[in-house]
Amino acid sequence: MLIAWPICLLVFPDQLPIFGAIAALLVVQQDNVDQSLSRGLERVVGVLLGVTVALIAGEILGQHSWLFVAALTLAIALGWLLRMTPSASNQVAISALLVIALGGLDLHYGVERLVETLIGALIGFGLNALVAAPVRTLPVHEAIAKLTEDAAAALRRLADALDEPRDDEWLEEMYERARALQEDRSGVHALLRQARESLRLNPRSRRYREGLAADDELFQRLQPIVTQVIGMSRAVYDLYESDLVADPSVVGMVEEIRRAAHDLELLVGPGEPTGDHVEPPLLTSPYTIPRPHPDHWVLIGSLMEDLRRVRGRITGELDL
Repeated sequence: MLIAWPICLLVFPDQLPIFGAIAALLVVQQDNVDQSLSRGLERVVGVLLGVTVALIAGEILGQHSWLFVAALTLAIALGWLLRMTPSASNQVAISALLVIALGGLDLHYGVERLVETLIGALIGFGLNALVAAPVRTLPVHEAIAKLTEDAAAALRRLADALDEPRDDEWLEEMYERARALQEDRSGVHALLRQARESLRLNPRSRRYREGLAADDELFQRLQPIVTQVIGMSRAVYDLYESDLVADPSVVGMVEEIRRAAHDLELLVGPGEPTGDHVEPPLLTSPYTIPRPHPDHWVLIGSLMEDLRRVRGRITGELDL
């Protein structure tokens, strides 16, 4: 506003640059450059339509005390007919009222205010692009890392459920914590959308695009893993029996699930250094069951298929 005010005064020295200052304030406070441009265009179009509404209402109705009500009604109707957003419709109505209150029905005054608004919007957009616009890629990376760690923790809880007998309360907590992964995944979706918007038209975007693309690729690999983990937790919650933990096939599966959790965490980090080497993946060979259990074969088979898919996503053997 401090920059827009003197510049607009240089162009139009006879009028206080209220329209330009308001436009600069509204445009510069947006979260990213793309939204700043959209708000600037919205403001300019709103003033254009507001000036038009004020002039038309004044030409038809003349200078009367209820001209404000008529102009307001016409502005709202125009916004509805053009299917404008609520904020854009408000811009039309406010601009029409300000033009009538400050400049009367002078066409020259309306054109000057339109140009003044354009100047303020350009100043706000420029400052947003060069100074104020944040880059929102770091929250995406942190959210994906947390989602990966939570999914690995859910796998370890699955292994714990199959390692020793658990009561209903423990199983319910296990399932609820697994279901929470769905909300976390939705949160990553929203953060990715915000990050892409923050880079659009941003002059600093080039240095961040590669990292965001890598995070997006990792998230695409992680999404089906989250789906499988939730499904595995639901299957154990629904079909769990205490004697399940004594089955030889399940005993071996516990170790494979823990290996899957270990390797899943390696997707967001190299692991803990051990001497001169980095901790390697543990999923070195597939696990097979020669003969299904007569009572638990549905649960065991379901878990094995889901584990196969999780393993394939981790190692990259399955297509994204």
